[in-house]
Amino acid sequence: MTISFNHTIIAAKDRQESAWFFTHIFGLPDPVPAGYFLSVELEHGVMLDYAQVDEDTEISPQHYAFLVSENDFDGIYQRILDLRLDHWADPRKSSTGFNTNDGGRGVYFLDPSGHFLEAITKPYGG
Repeated sequence: MTISFNHTIIAAKDRQESAWFFTHIFGLPDPVPAGYFLSVELEHGVMLDYAQVDEDTEISPQHYAFLVSENDFDGIYQRILDLRLDHWADPRKSSTGFNTNDGGRGVYFLDPSGHFLEAITKPYGG
């Protein structure tokens, strides 16, 4: 199969705040302007393009999950703690902390626009 993921557009109440939040939490370089967007580059050239929505536009929260290394997870989790962010071990928000599903670790938290972000160290079911 020759299909690969290239980019997605993420609606943001404040694209600068949301893009900075993501790059800070995940320990990535600062976002760069790309026309209408602020872009964050991930591995394999995948781009997250943050788009500013009008003030009166309601954002429908989305879920974005990212596979990270154990070392990266340590840094991500520490930054979550440093910022005193609410975070959960499951998507239902029924347990705080992080999970150890499938022999890895995973944590869920919200970005400034209300999108659910997830960092995992092992793919689920694998």
